[in-house]
Amino acid sequence: MRWSALSLFGFLSLFAAVPSVNAAGEDYGVLIISRERLEVSTNCEIGVYIQDQLSARLFQEQSTSFNLPPGNVSLRLKLLPGQAPGCNPGMLAPGSQNITLKAGDVLKFRIAMTQEGMYLKPTDLGY
Repeated sequence: MRWSALSLFGFLSLFAAVPSVNAAGEDYGVLIISRERLEVSTNCEIGVYIQDQLSARLFQEQSTSFNLPPGNVSLRLKLLPGQAPGCNPGMLAPGSQNITLKAGDVLKFRIAMTQEGMYLKPTDLGY
């Protein structure tokens, strides 16, 4: 009786370990966003929105990276209100960019600016 109870608990714990093994097999893509160059002439914080959720804040000379599941990703850049004068965001919502990530991809983008506003420009990894 004692052995059957122990073997039952051992068997059940094997099923509890299966989801973690399956989760380790999932593949992700890496998205790197950089503000290392001085292409954006503002000292304000820039907010990086992924799927319309604030995901990162970048000052000049900073970069950030995300591990994301494969698929389409909606990205938006926006000036964030801060303590520096003139950092209030505009009235209009900035446009978004769609990026397609594949499993195992490492994509790097840098923040650039045109008259229409900020956007993400593809760049090489530069390792």
